[in-house]
Amino acid sequence: MNARLLVLVSALLATACSGRIATPAGQECSESLRRAEKEYEATNTETLRGSLEMIKAANLLSQASIARQFEKFESCSDKVRRARIYIEEAKKK
Repeated sequence: MNARLLVLVSALLATACSGRIATPAGQECSESLRRAEKEYEATNTETLRGSLEMIKAANLLSQASIARQFEKFESCSDKVRRARIYIEEAKKK
């Protein structure tokens, strides 16, 4: 009996914790973060690794990932947008 109760509670908690990421804002945050991280990796191999722009972009992408974990999707999307600006600047150099 206790095992069934534990499974039921676990399933309910998993459902409750994963609900907000499925919202349009959550999906947009996750997708834009994924694309920006790929763009960062590609640019990082092409440019000077220690460039100031790439350091700023990496910092913003880390902050965006944390914002996503705390379901601050608007903040996540804003940080991703700003990181992509730095990535574009790094490509120009």
